Amino acid sequence: MSASKTPSETQKNLAEAQEKGRYIRQIRSFVKREGRLTKGQAAAMERSWPTMGLEHAQGPIHLSEVFGRDADTIVEIGFGMGHSLVAMAAAAPEKNFIGIEVHRPGVGACLMEAEQQGVSNLRVYEHDAVEVFRDCIAEESLAGVQVFFPDPWHKKRHHKRRLIQPEFVEKLRAKLRVGGVLHLATDWENYAEHMLEVMQAAEQEGKWENLSPTNDYVPRPDERPLTKFEKRGERLGHGVWDLKFRRTS
Repeated sequence: MSASKTPSETQKNLAEAQEKGRYIRQIRSFVKREGRLTKGQAAAMERSWPTMGLEHAQGPIHLSEVFGRDADTIVEIGFGMGHSLVAMAAAAPEKNFIGIEVHRPGVGACLMEAEQQGVSNLRVYEHDAVEVFRDCIAEESLAGVQVFFPDPWHKKRHHKRRLIQPEFVEKLRAKLRVGGVLHLATDWENYAEHMLEVMQAAEQEGKWENLSPTNDYVPRPDERPLTKFEKRGERLGHGVWDLKFRRTS
């Protein structure tokens, strides 16, 4: 039986395989749940995708062309059904918003909500956020990135699937301009502790500034809408932890 490979050896093998054009399946931070669109969602997709949809296959985007203006742009990873994202876009018409979600019913629901609220400063991807950030978003182009309630992968053996890891946070930092803010939120205390540990380690390298006055979590910012799910959790005594870190270098 051969000895197990070290992380550095694994990364080297992956890089060599990619250079040779071979595909190696990488760990996913999500499970693709194929749900059926409602008639309303499907109709919204048909009507609004031509103007609000973005395709990963199109490659790098120019934000001024996508939105027809120059404005601060916020990207949300994993917007679920899109209610909070649409509410944020409606409340801040002076900003641009991009949502990334892998589940089609959520994309359809988001577009339907955007139609109903008359929101025009929003664009969406139906694709893996890791690949969108890698292939489509220009470096130092974003004013903010937000990740609200990502899958906590609560079993210890699944923690490697969590989205917020040092390598991915570094990729997000590269896409934020200096002064841009990464906003994270979770209702799993263990994941909150993990997020804080990852971000504090990066902060010690001089890359981030924690916007918490107590150097841990911030109160829920006004711009993040309180969801029905979160309200229910509050009634049941469940906690929610928000983290905000500003890129410093």
